[in-house]
Amino acid sequence: MIMRKFIRSFQFAAHGFILAFKRERNMKIHTFFAVAVILFGFYFHISAIEWTILLLTIGGMISAELMNTAIERTVDLVEEKYHPVAKQAKDIAASACLVYAVVSILIGCIVFLPKIPFLNGN
Repeated sequence: MIMRKFIRSFQFAAHGFILAFKRERNMKIHTFFAVAVILFGFYFHISAIEWTILLLTIGGMISAELMNTAIERTVDLVEEKYHPVAKQAKDIAASACLVYAVVSILIGCIVFLPKIPFLNGN
């Protein structure tokens, strides 16, 4: 019984990710770039610490987007009409994703730019 509930919780989580992926443009964008970064990681033979940093960055970005989506859906459920505070909540959640995305890009540049031969003089 306990194991069944445990497995079921993973099914709910997977369903949530698939739902967000199907319905949210930004989730598709983040997933595309996550796959691209992973492929670049294999191509450039990055170190274990670089893998760790990139995987944490990818996981954080996907998690931030999922939380943003959950906040937006919750606000829409509670407040059907336009309300300035509802808009603020949604805008603030979206800005958290933007901040994380910018930091993720900077991390990607720190990891990958030195590995590109024509950029580092090789």
